[in-house]
Amino acid sequence: MAEDDSTARIPGADQLFLGPVTQPYPRSPKTLRKTGSASIKYTQEQLSCFLEELENESKRTEARMASLKKRQGNLTANAEVIEQQLRERFENMRLALEKDELAALGMLEQDHRENSSKLTRHLQDWTQHLRLVRKHTSTIKKLQESSAESQQPVCAEDFSCSKKLDVAEEAIRLNEEKFQKLMKALGKISKELQAQLQRKSLLLDSTEVVIDRMTSHRQIKLTSKGRSMNISAEDSSGPNQPQQFDQVYCALGSVSITGGQHYWEVDVHCCSAWAVGVAYGSLSRKGQDKSTKLGRNKLSWCLEFQDGQLSAWHNDRHVVVSGRTGRGAPDKVGIFVNYQKGRVAFYDAETMKVLQEFSPASTAVFERAYHQFTEVLFPAFRFFKAKDGHSVPDHMEICDLSM
Repeated sequence: MAEDDSTARIPGADQLFLGPVTQPYPRSPKTLRKTGSASIKYTQEQLSCFLEELENESKRTEARMASLKKRQGNLTANAEVIEQQLRERFENMRLALEKDELAALGMLEQDHRENSSKLTRHLQDWTQHLRLVRKHTSTIKKLQESSAESQQPVCAEDFSCSKKLDVAEEAIRLNEEKFQKLMKALGKISKELQAQLQRKSLLLDSTEVVIDRMTSHRQIKLTSKGRSMNISAEDSSGPNQPQQFDQVYCALGSVSITGGQHYWEVDVHCCSAWAVGVAYGSLSRKGQDKSTKLGRNKLSWCLEFQDGQLSAWHNDRHVVVSGRTGRGAPDKVGIFVNYQKGRVAFYDAETMKVLQEFSPASTAVFERAYHQFTEVLFPAFRFFKAKDGHSVPDHMEICDLSM
């Protein structure tokens, strides 16, 4: 068996030696190093260096652990403070609701008590009248019996006791019209409260969206802050940009979505025909074929309102949004994106009703593959040309969701 007499040296360890390397079997690609406590030698200086390094590492580790424990304590303390604040906020809401409930029930009780008191007085009057009627009835029967026995006429008395109906008596009832109005108002408030509570959850993921001027069509005019846009009959000045839509009235937002949850709202009530949604950055910008239009390809998802019909588009397929017959388009559209789950949802931002959702559950409608995002997403907006050829002063605005 061959031996290698060469000595391996470790940088920084002058007295460290390795034993001979031997082949365990002929033709074996592996080698075994014979090591033993007697073959490794450290100087006192090296051992002192190792000890100092370990002591420093121990101190560093202890300091790090102390820092983490302090942060954990602060985390718990902050959670407790926020929990108390949340409880106070909800308690204030409960107190306001309880106060309003007591006021409404008190109003009902007062109305009931007043009308009940009126009915009681009228009932007492009719009770006295009934007693008089029965008294006269008894008297007449006795007179009849007395007259029959004596064959003598009885003295005339006034037995008339007819009681006239009081018109005010018929008007005594609960103010049901008033309480029906109250019920409708409470029903509306309840729906709005539920909508606001749902919207509150989405607002926690609100994203500040502005329009990317480098992508917007030349006839889309933007405000200085880039949150409002409208169609103009004239092209904007300046050179054409490579990322600019040159035929379709589209624009993309500047915020890139690569993960997490995001929510924004668009005010479209001053726009006659529009589309809002999301698109990959690889969406085509030149020309006017389907590759450049929102929802008409695999690279974009949108909610669209055109010709009085609200529909959702992706991969050149669409579904008509149901339940909005005669209501037209919403004034504000909320867009929610959960990147990891491959979900895009469109909301009526006033009622918080889900208008349409793109997700793995709806994949069969729009495409065969599993619905997930594979590229960077951007908010997307589109105006439609007026069919009569005339310019329409359409306007869209990204809502301010700062709280």
